[in-house]
Amino acid sequence: MAEIRDIEVVVFDVLGTLVDEPSGLRAAIRDAVPASDDATVDELLASWLEHVELEQQRIAEGHRAYANSEIIDGEAARLVADSAGLTDPAAIARLATAGQRLPPWGDTVAGLERLAKHFAVLGLSNASRTALMRLSAHAGLRWHQALPGEAALAYKPAPEVYRLAIDTAGCPPERVLMVAAHAWDLRAAQAAGMRTAYVHRPGGDPPTSSDTFDWRFDDLDDLTTALTAG
Repeated sequence: MAEIRDIEVVVFDVLGTLVDEPSGLRAAIRDAVPASDDATVDELLASWLEHVELEQQRIAEGHRAYANSEIIDGEAARLVADSAGLTDPAAIARLATAGQRLPPWGDTVAGLERLAKHFAVLGLSNASRTALMRLSAHAGLRWHQALPGEAALAYKPAPEVYRLAIDTAGCPPERVLMVAAHAWDLRAAQAAGMRTAYVHRPGGDPPTSSDTFDWRFDDLDDLTTALTAG
């Protein structure tokens, strides 16, 4: 297992790990279709998330040319609008940018601030370049650099996205720590040679009994304390 003192660069997944994507999208859908009850909003949210996952998978499998997250979110917003009977162009356009206004988890901002005093901190996200910039500003995320998968024309868990982070870090991959609330994300980072830390988040993808990540933490406070101790 890696030693924490060997880590030089900390890389964070963003959606779900540092910001609460489901609640942010749910709030945006509720704002767009305020007459909908909770069950309907949940159905619309599921439709949105399923579309994003499917289209990213189609791109990974070569069945669709790369399209960035703004395009796919726009498609998801139109699906939601069609299902909900929403026809106001301005409301649909605002809904399409909901992924740029997601709330941070309660420990995110302070945790990044602490870590940035000790390590180079990178964000690595499937959000597009523009969406990641706006999301970082909205949520108050502090980076030394934010890397969109768009730069590699791919979505995680494609290997080239993690290679982007390793190349940017400028050090051996075993000195780069990938932090995520999604086991699938960490498995791909591990395959690229990166060190891995799972942080629990509601709605995340927890490790299975066969996963051998370097560290597991209950929250970002625990991770930050472990990394900055001593």
